[in-house]
Amino acid sequence: SLIGCGKTAKKVDDNSTKNNSSEVKKSNLKMETVDLNDSNLEEKWKKEPYYGKKIRVGFEGALCTCGLGIAQVKGFFAKQGLEAEIINSPNMYDAIGTGKLDAITYHISATMVPALNGVDMIFVRGAQTGCRSMYVLNNSNIKTTKDLMGKQVGISGGGIGGHDHNIALRFLFRDNVDYKTVKFKAIESAATIPAMKNGEVHAAILSDQFAKKFVDKGELRSIRSITFDDDFKDEPCCTLILNKTFVEQNPITAAKLIAGHKEASDWIEENKLETAKVLKLNNWGSGDIESDCKFLETYNFKVSDEQMKKTLIDVINDYKEFGIINKDLSTEEVLEKVYRPRQVK
Repeated sequence: SLIGCGKTAKKVDDNSTKNNSSEVKKSNLKMETVDLNDSNLEEKWKKEPYYGKKIRVGFEGALCTCGLGIAQVKGFFAKQGLEAEIINSPNMYDAIGTGKLDAITYHISATMVPALNGVDMIFVRGAQTGCRSMYVLNNSNIKTTKDLMGKQVGISGGGIGGHDHNIALRFLFRDNVDYKTVKFKAIESAATIPAMKNGEVHAAILSDQFAKKFVDKGELRSIRSITFDDDFKDEPCCTLILNKTFVEQNPITAAKLIAGHKEASDWIEENKLETAKVLKLNNWGSGDIESDCKFLETYNFKVSDEQMKKTLIDVINDYKEFGIINKDLSTEEVLEKVYRPRQVK
């Protein structure tokens, strides 16, 4: 079965899917620059609670979020003096917020509002671009999102307020389609194609990996994509998220973790086939090296802090337009609350 971006995420509580407050509570998190070449770094690091302890990394084996897994098995964490424990938690979102995990990679579209609402987590860098699109039946008369007015869209990732719903809203907003004229139905990925065929839904947000076999068989086609469309393809889909208390108490450990993840991400971008082989060796990915390599080629893992900042500003402003985030909030204040890139020398 497909995992990660192809798996239905646990729906967050309703009170976490919107932010109606007109104020942003200030974060007490300070992200000072950490010089990893400091000759006294080891002595400073010894003072942190996590010194000598395993970092707990949440990773389900998905292609698009494989930076954390690759950082462990290819030795990029070890290079930073870190030892990691890879944990396949069924509820990554809950685990990072409660401190059961120290690091995960997850959808920006699913975690933006919870991070703003005070869940104990912080975005620290972009992970990769890709990996979801809006699909319709190949024989459908729906050609663009404008044809969805009065129609029903299936969303499998997190239900109403989840990442698929929010991605669909951004598609509609960018295409000047009033989202209020479109209906949404929460549905499991596996039930989506039958639901399309019987007219229950007319389009759906799906992971490209899940949809591929149906596209190849001529059953589905994409009408909008965050993976391939010019206005979305350079946006990071997912972000590296750290537990905020962990960062506050262990700034050097956090900096080393981020540095290891960045080096792993850069390596993946230059070694897609080798990455697919490593994933198969560790029982991650789909198990099909050729197919996984093709999907990895559709993602860009070298996401800069500038790309990440621009994407988050666009997401915040879009969310303000359709009421997920209060319009009266300052975009810069929201950005500062949820995103603190670690400055590492």
